[in-house]
Amino acid sequence: MSTRLSEMNLPRYPLLSDEETRDLLGRVKDGDEEARETLINCNLRLVFNLVKRFANRGYELEDLFQIGTIGLIKSIDKFDLSYDVKFSTYAVPLIIGEIRRFLRDDNPVKVSRSLKEAVNKVHRAKDELSVQMGREPSISDIARHTGLSPEDIVTALEAAQTPTSMFETIYQDDGDPIYVIDALAGETDDRSGWFDKLALKDILKRLPEREKKVLLLRFFEDKTQAEVAAMMDISQVQVSRIERQALKSIRAIMGGEGKF
Repeated sequence: MSTRLSEMNLPRYPLLSDEETRDLLGRVKDGDEEARETLINCNLRLVFNLVKRFANRGYELEDLFQIGTIGLIKSIDKFDLSYDVKFSTYAVPLIIGEIRRFLRDDNPVKVSRSLKEAVNKVHRAKDELSVQMGREPSISDIARHTGLSPEDIVTALEAAQTPTSMFETIYQDDGDPIYVIDALAGETDDRSGWFDKLALKDILKRLPEREKKVLLLRFFEDKTQAEVAAMMDISQVQVSRIERQALKSIRAIMGGEGKF
């Protein structure tokens, strides 16, 4: 996503200090619409930087930016000056949450009502805990907050992922575009071989629960080893060892079935 603020025709406003921000927020609480407009305009760069995290989701940058701005406005209206956090710390999870809700609700893949309720519960908890804790909550944090099991939380987060079309453009210069399916096919264009590897999901079911959980967090949730270690309350060395063993098990299973 290479679009810049200037390419979106967004005006450039100065960054506000913490004191200026709190002063404006106080005026907003008194009904000052001009102060509210200033806060919105001076935080558009924050929205733009957060929107860039959602590249290659099949949506136009401008559309996601508008959704993110709604989250910014909500954070301005809801912020309480008694909160012992910076406004940006409070606003970030609300902006991201608004974008995620849009992507989730617009997701073409339909899930069961119970799973959708779990997804909504998990995302609400993530938004609330992010504000309270000042950081991204771990799976353990969310489990304690919601009463859901870690496995149910991982399943809910996985179900909320937006699928990528195999015909989505991932690169284009002066020549023909390169699509996702081209990257999957590789030089031999043996697409059937790559599609066979979609059986990986079934193979995961054969792994011990701990190995499966590490792989889900590492490769489905795109978490680092350090993040996984924090979520599972183990050391990063243990995560690395479990991950290696899990991949070794998968290679053995797939090798036995003629997949490799």
